Amino acid sequence: MDKFLREWRQDALGKNQYDTAIFVADKLLALTKDDNDAFWLAQVHFQSGNYTRAQAFLSRGDLMDRNPQCKYLHAHCSIKQGRMDEAMATLGEINPTHLISAPGSARQKLRHVDVNMRAGARHHKGMTRSERLPTSEERDREDSSNIKFEAGMCYLRGVCYARQNSFDRAKECYKVAVQIDVQCFEAFDQLMANSLMSPEEEWKFLESLNFDTISISNNSSLAQEAAQFTKTLYTTRLSKYTRPSEFTAATETLSTHYNLAENSDILLSKADLLFTHCKFREALDLTTYILQTDHYNFATLPVHLASLYELGHKNTLFLLAHELADSHPNEPATWLAVGVYYLSTNRIAEARRYFSKASMMDPHFGPAWIGFAHTFAAEGEHDQAISAYSTAARLFQGTHLPQLFLGMQNLQLNNLSLAREYLDTAYSLCKEDALLLNEMGVVYYHDDALNDAVMVFRQALRLAERNGAEREAWLPTKINLAHALRRARAFPEALDTFDDVLRHGVKDAGVFTAKGLVLLEVGRTWDAVIAFHEALAVAPQDPVATDLLNRALEENESEEGILGGGGVGDLGEDGRVGGRDEDEVVELEHRIGSRLREIQQNRVGGRGGRRRIGRGGGGMAMLEESAYGESMVVDSDG
Repeated sequence: MDKFLREWRQDALGKNQYDTAIFVADKLLALTKDDNDAFWLAQVHFQSGNYTRAQAFLSRGDLMDRNPQCKYLHAHCSIKQGRMDEAMATLGEINPTHLISAPGSARQKLRHVDVNMRAGARHHKGMTRSERLPTSEERDREDSSNIKFEAGMCYLRGVCYARQNSFDRAKECYKVAVQIDVQCFEAFDQLMANSLMSPEEEWKFLESLNFDTISISNNSSLAQEAAQFTKTLYTTRLSKYTRPSEFTAATETLSTHYNLAENSDILLSKADLLFTHCKFREALDLTTYILQTDHYNFATLPVHLASLYELGHKNTLFLLAHELADSHPNEPATWLAVGVYYLSTNRIAEARRYFSKASMMDPHFGPAWIGFAHTFAAEGEHDQAISAYSTAARLFQGTHLPQLFLGMQNLQLNNLSLAREYLDTAYSLCKEDALLLNEMGVVYYHDDALNDAVMVFRQALRLAERNGAEREAWLPTKINLAHALRRARAFPEALDTFDDVLRHGVKDAGVFTAKGLVLLEVGRTWDAVIAFHEALAVAPQDPVATDLLNRALEENESEEGILGGGGVGDLGEDGRVGGRDEDEVVELEHRIGSRLREIQQNRVGGRGGRRRIGRGGGGMAMLEESAYGESMVVDSDG
């Protein structure tokens, strides 16, 4: 009869007929008095949302002391009801680190060695119990199902700490959960989604996991393949900045060997990598395909929204935001979409309201926090922006992006020392972001470390070229490089760089004006006149271009009228330079140099388009400001 009742209960659960399952499970428990049947009755109540009634069954006798499954479920009920202190009282604060399995096959090999021999070897090597690898006899003696529930309780401890804003302790609990049970994906996903580890830490953590603990009954060869398959899946969730080649290899393996090319998670990971490399159109193609097959895939929405914003698809954003508001008003991603739409139309107050709403619905929703901070940055409210970015930096300690944004804000406030400090912190977390390198170059530029600025700008351009970034991503950095070369008096190279920028269709008065200044420096006054005319064709009221055009015309007229076309830098037979005394030339160079510095102070800055923060393995995404998307040569009030 008990066999019949268990099959009936499971069949009812499979059809979501909870009343039937409760009715049958109650009779089964009365018949058997078995701990496992008590757990399943509580489990049915949990699945039907009756958390307090589930806890009542679990609290009978010493059930939780005898059965880790019951303790796990009791704590889970408390968390569902928002009772974190009660959940921690059930779980305790100590993680069972003795159950951690070291990476590799050491544990499997040691299983076949006599326990006494192992103890003798440890004594011979002088190893104490605390010094040995965590491939312990305790884990070997534990039931496999109990180990999984112990890992689950570590995960729940992490959830409690995260709700209490104790992120360091939450991080350690999540790590222990995955180290005990490598199949505890919830804990792994929390580490990646909330950026609790730096990109390099994520890869080191992945290597520390023992995937060989994965077992399949009566099939050791399949277990070995399952271990490699799981590791490959986890690889696609890691940060895309540090090892893109390994990520690409993992996605190719999953696509070709396991027919997962059309899987939404794999496609989303690819889209996240493309967005990281500033390939916005390709990223949008992938996210659009995902949403066509799975219309309400909320994990895809942040990357999709960021791509739409970068490409200026305001109408698509409008339609998507309205549809989500009608169908899923309780999803934070819905109000993120609304906020992104208002941000794209420059309605900053409305955007801030909806980013704030999304963050209140889910206090750990990263895109909403960054979007909220961007609204202050867009209005030039630097103090409020710094405060909001600081909150994001506290919530997402493993990503470099909040630190980068803090550096950008301090750069706009001309706090160069603070900007450098934040940018150095960001660089210690991630060395492969072209935007970060660009901003570091801008700091060097304003600090008159021109050689360092040139080196960093070139490094950013090499990285952008290697990633195949779109033109809009690297042109601002190339403009910055040209300005740095000009100030470093490497005029031929600066001129070549400005020409390269202009060949790509840039129509910016500042670029033409800067080119004209370089031409003046090398004595090509007529070419400078042409460049200033081109600047005024783009911006007819530009006072800098107008003033310098008049000066260039005067210089050109002087050269043609007095010397018959001799250059500013030419020596005459009488030892005079270009028909002028050397003192006059020095004075002229001083005036031009002063004008160059004035323009540079007013025009070269660290602001520009937008980027986004991505979760470690490609999911959570949000809008960010960066030096990409519009010219770095912006007016001082820009």
